[in-house]
Amino acid sequence: MEARALVEVDLGALEENYRLLKARARGEVVPVLKADAYGHGALPIARFLEARGVARFAVATLAEGRALREGGVKGEVLLLGSLHPLEAEEALRLGLVPTLSTLEAARALAQRARALGLTPRAHLKVDTGMNRVGFPWEEALPALKAVEALGVRVEGVYSHLATAGEDAAFVELQRARFLEVRRALGEGYFYHLENSLGLLLHGGENVRVGLALYGLVPGFGLRPALRILARPTLVKRLRPGDRVGYGGVYVARGGEWLATLPVGYADGLPWGAVGFVKGPSGELCPVAGRISMDQTTVALPGPVELSAVFEVVSADFGPTGLLAWAEARGTLPYEVAVHLSKRLPRRYLLGGEVWEAVG
Repeated sequence: MEARALVEVDLGALEENYRLLKARARGEVVPVLKADAYGHGALPIARFLEARGVARFAVATLAEGRALREGGVKGEVLLLGSLHPLEAEEALRLGLVPTLSTLEAARALAQRARALGLTPRAHLKVDTGMNRVGFPWEEALPALKAVEALGVRVEGVYSHLATAGEDAAFVELQRARFLEVRRALGEGYFYHLENSLGLLLHGGENVRVGLALYGLVPGFGLRPALRILARPTLVKRLRPGDRVGYGGVYVARGGEWLATLPVGYADGLPWGAVGFVKGPSGELCPVAGRISMDQTTVALPGPVELSAVFEVVSADFGPTGLLAWAEARGTLPYEVAVHLSKRLPRRYLLGGEVWEAVG
């Protein structure tokens, strides 16, 4: 470890998660790489999975799709959400597959495709109850006919579960509505509905996976793939009454050892969280005082060298994992993950060897 702090991603764990999910699905498993692959790094992960035969990915925005194309990803890239008419030309030029939720976007896509001499391709989004984007599920057939009449080749049709893991009855209602859509539209389209929790809890055919791919769902044999490592920049012994950090909320009894780690809330750690990090020997070291923008102070059982390596976020479901950090802030583990700063270098390991390094 050369950097004083970095994000490490275990590609072996990622591949194991993908194979586990693939075994549970009856159809295709589409990795979701939005928000920089939930903070894990979209481009390295896309390259890794593409080299292992994955041919379709999903992202949220045009910029995310552009980054994959500029990074050499050749597979199909689905733009989730809803295409804005102003994005039609660039989506076509990049060979991305947009999602259509409005006829305005479909018209723009068809018009720009004609001007460029390209065949417009798209997936149709239908709203089965989440009420964010999509054509109303009851109007799926006329919407499909109207889009196809414009010359757009609709290749897939999908919806999104709103309450997987929370309200099973509403999941079944959405599934029933989506089945009605499928019956009305007929076969010949790539239908996909399930997300990570939908697949893990209810099964499914073609699925889009984000949380589960990165191992952020406990209890199903999945492995978190990401951890944050840091070396201390200062180790000192505190005197009785010494106060630590902003607000001086930590007051030393005297004799404690303190390490300052060069990561903080600007790197994605939750401000104000009361948590732990793993020390060089695996011991739990409590955060001492408030987490700063660029630094975190932790209490130690004894002195350590500046060459010591601390596991600030561990790749597990223990008290130093993403789930624990999220619980300390009262949020979700993937919210913590997506806010991990890009200023931290990324190192991707496969079988203990560096497969790729970024930053």
